[in-house]
Amino acid sequence: MGTATPFSDVAFAERAVYLSGSDALVVSDLHAGRGEASAVSLPLGERADLVDRLGSLLDRFDPETVVVAGDVVHTFDRVSDRAAETLRALRDTCEARGAAFELVAGNHDAALAEAWEGPVREELVLGGSGDRAASDGPRTVVCHGHEAPSAAADRYVIGHVHPTIEIEGDRRPCVLRGEGAFRGADVLLLPAFTRLAAGVPVNDAAREGLDSPLVEDAAAFAPTVYDPGSEEPLRFPPLGEFDRLL
Repeated sequence: MGTATPFSDVAFAERAVYLSGSDALVVSDLHAGRGEASAVSLPLGERADLVDRLGSLLDRFDPETVVVAGDVVHTFDRVSDRAAETLRALRDTCEARGAAFELVAGNHDAALAEAWEGPVREELVLGGSGDRAASDGPRTVVCHGHEAPSAAADRYVIGHVHPTIEIEGDRRPCVLRGEGAFRGADVLLLPAFTRLAAGVPVNDAAREGLDSPLVEDAAAFAPTVYDPGSEEPLRFPPLGEFDRLL
């Protein structure tokens, strides 16, 4: 990694991160099909909302690869036709802009491999000796985060937890940064990309912990909130210190 500081190649976006060293955009927890599985709906519809927001990120970053870090679909035992069509629409959106669309399995995705035409990976390596090697970025493993990964990495990018932070009564999705947090490697914990998930507030996580084996000490993780009205994201101190400030 040379003289690069942790997360120096990370650009924060709304419910996503772009890793410039790997030329990869990573999102997590699409939960495609959640809209039809519940009474909750969005004015634009689930598919249009996911496709439109991913398209905006593609326009902003123009990545080589888009990775979904697990919980690609919502229902555990099947993938509905509508959910599969949503995934195809997302893939087509990526391919129209020259980006590969990679799926990593989460705990919701037991039926995904049989329903999806392409590969569904347990984890995806970016950089280092990964199959999309980048010479100027750290070796990054993208996995869902519900289980400990098998591959060694300089950095892990995960989802699963759906982190949000409450600020003056307003709940906002956030990315949690953990420097050297798992096996000496850095960890980025992403919020859910779907807007149909309420999210899990992390304000008390320093005491209560977070539901991932890659988060051994939640107090050491620092929230970052993307602010579309600002040129820089809002960076907060680690949750242990943040907890004492409240």
